[in-house]
Amino acid sequence: MPIYEYRCGSCGHEQEHLQKLSADPIAACPQCGGGDYAKQLSAVGGFQLKGGGFYATDFKNKAPACPASAAQGGGCGGCG
Repeated sequence: MPIYEYRCGSCGHEQEHLQKLSADPIAACPQCGGGDYAKQLSAVGGFQLKGGGFYATDFKNKAPACPASAAQGGGCGGCG
């Protein structure tokens, strides 16, 4: 479940909430009860995928082979 940041326009209260993607936005501020509680845009923290099985280790220096290429002597025309 993603974490959403909210800020109240009335009192300035800021808080993070863990919510399902399908959940409705929280309408009332938990601090003052005001109705000006809105989701904020925030930057996603940096992350790095490590280990085998990802582009950087599997396909960076080689292109995947087209199985039809060898069978039809040059490709099927569907590959780029």
